[in-house]
Amino acid sequence: MIKIAITKGRIEKQVCRMLEAKGFDMAPIFNKNRELQIETSDGLSMIFAKSNDVLTFLEHGIVDVGFVGSDTMLESDFDDYYEMLDLDVGKCYFALAAYPEYRTKTFNRRKKIASKYTKVAKNYFASKQEDVEIIKLEGSVELGPVVGLSDAIVDIVETGSTLKANGLEVIEEICDISTRMIVNRVSLKFKKDEIFRLINALKKEDAENA
Repeated sequence: MIKIAITKGRIEKQVCRMLEAKGFDMAPIFNKNRELQIETSDGLSMIFAKSNDVLTFLEHGIVDVGFVGSDTMLESDFDDYYEMLDLDVGKCYFALAAYPEYRTKTFNRRKKIASKYTKVAKNYFASKQEDVEIIKLEGSVELGPVVGLSDAIVDIVETGSTLKANGLEVIEEICDISTRMIVNRVSLKFKKDEIFRLINALKKEDAENA
């Protein structure tokens, strides 16, 4: 039995469709109601969790495999796992965004940057050797510049429609984001064959989608 933690919602649907296309029994997953853990006839036991909790379950050895967005991985301090696959789904990117005048404005003080992803924001500005004030927002981070709390934001961009609706634009793309398959280090030693069966199935799917 391979124990899997999968980010519920879009990632759950995309990964399960990929597995179904390779002959895995996903009917119990697609037909679930409010169950939080499902076992399939293929020897998979899946739990459905928020993205941060996927890493927590992997860290504590509750599961062998996790499916999670690389945005969550970049923001977390936990990295004691093997990253096995980039599934090339759930694609978007981190970006610095602001009003257009940000590009030419002269700042006589530290810039204020609002973000839910404070670690990503800090690392980005550190790479540019720029000292800024990072302000953490949990909700609609676009409100930072709109209400005058911040000069810019660091956020995930998919279509850019929310930015455009609020008069903001992408100043610079920081890095790409996609869904990754990660594996508990101990599990890979003891369940190598089972885990690589899963990896190889998803690799074949990647090749067909290339």
